[in-house]
Amino acid sequence: MHALRTFSTWMFLSAFLITPGCGGEDAEEDMAAVGDDAPGAPNGAPEEGTEDESVGVDDGAGDDSAEDTAGADLAPLTCTTRVTYGDAWIRPASHPAQFDDASGTVTWDGTCTNDGTNSYAVLSNGWKPYFTGRNACVLALDTSCDGAPTSACSTRITYGPAWSHPANHPAQYDDIGGRVYWDRTCTNQGTSASVATLSNGWAPHFTGTSACAMSFRYANCGGLYQNPVINGDCADPGVIYDGGKYITSCTSGGAASAFHRFTSPDLVRWTAVNPIFPSGQRPSWGTGDFWAPEIHRVGTQFVAYFTARHTSGKLSIGAATSSTALGTFTDIGQPLVHNASMGMIDATKFEGTNGKRYLVWKADGNAVGQPTPIYGQELSANGTSLVGARATLITNDLSWEGGVVEGPWVVAKNGYYYLFYSGNAYYNSTYAVGVARATSPLGPYTKLGAPILKTNATWVGPGHCSVVDTPGGNTTMVYHAWRAGHVNGPGDQRLMLIDGVVWSNGWPSMPGAPSVSSRPTP
Repeated sequence: MHALRTFSTWMFLSAFLITPGCGGEDAEEDMAAVGDDAPGAPNGAPEEGTEDESVGVDDGAGDDSAEDTAGADLAPLTCTTRVTYGDAWIRPASHPAQFDDASGTVTWDGTCTNDGTNSYAVLSNGWKPYFTGRNACVLALDTSCDGAPTSACSTRITYGPAWSHPANHPAQYDDIGGRVYWDRTCTNQGTSASVATLSNGWAPHFTGTSACAMSFRYANCGGLYQNPVINGDCADPGVIYDGGKYITSCTSGGAASAFHRFTSPDLVRWTAVNPIFPSGQRPSWGTGDFWAPEIHRVGTQFVAYFTARHTSGKLSIGAATSSTALGTFTDIGQPLVHNASMGMIDATKFEGTNGKRYLVWKADGNAVGQPTPIYGQELSANGTSLVGARATLITNDLSWEGGVVEGPWVVAKNGYYYLFYSGNAYYNSTYAVGVARATSPLGPYTKLGAPILKTNATWVGPGHCSVVDTPGGNTTMVYHAWRAGHVNGPGDQRLMLIDGVVWSNGWPSMPGAPSVSSRPTP
């Protein structure tokens, strides 16, 4: 019944409010909203202003005149709002997109009203999107005027009626700058209370068991996403940000061309482009098993580091160069790292705060019943040869790691070098991501201990990650995982997922990851 009600409401309003052709091919009927509070307002404080107080911002009420706070006439701005619905949205018939675009500015106060087993939000223009489940409203509202966002990213969390108000907090909501999310886990405390833990560490309490209820409104955060972001085989993704876009490459195995590549403006929407090595241009020394590629800027050029099986039979690490990140790469002619008695795989490159460049990789000891150290060594200025002495950064010495540590990625942050790595068996639920840190590029590294990313009911064996900082300053992990029920069988694929990394007390964490429901775009 609720789905039909949503559809009829949508049809009625669209007859009056749709602008044909607005938004391009993927624009849908105009149904939208945007935050109505001042971003960054104190928690629980009354709203300090509306869009009407901003110079020249269209208030969406049909008045095209510009606001005149300076005492002079200003040309009106053209504003649009995109509303992106959370994954629980009850989609109207014949509406394939997860969003709608509208002219002007529309608002939502964050209130989610239950109606039987479902819930709905009422937007300022009367639209009423329904969601499956009680207290399930999640909306991202992005308003821009003449192409520029009207405010910074912010989150409004509106608490359900069972929320235990803190002292001196009369409002039923909190406004927070940036992105805050919840994995919808509600933990009972005894027989009369329950608690939820949010991504920023807040722990709202509720009266009654299983009583956690919150709705989320994201204003100008760039929409929502839901994993996977590449719904196809993309194992061992290596991601960089270059030229205003993200570029990822994936393991390709024995295909004629090597290493599929994709580009994205936001880590969510990915488009396939040319491979690193087109058909017929794979390195002559590599016979197959083209694994774990990563493209990195090194000085004025780009170097692709990768694994391939050498003609001798041993897995080895190669390097290839290009003047651009999306160009065709030229192999240097021989392996960068080769050992006649031990396979070497999973190379990554990072730069130290000292200006030097380093290569980090794994010895494939697990293939021959030996430990699997992760090594690091300084690179030459052009990134195509090793200099200095090799150092051992970590080995598989924790119980959760089993016989393997692999897939390293290193970032420098806040005075530390953080080594993200994967452990245990990639082909089952034991695979997970851990982290170690050091104050020097080549260690010694100290492990956090327990993994920060592991299997849940939906995603199995998450791992082999890249970690990138977005232009907005958010840290995001890009990794692969199996979909539950489709693990390492015929036709099963490792899909590409993303989730936010939170930094606290000198260590990274990944609240509620691998994520299942909608989250704000990084």
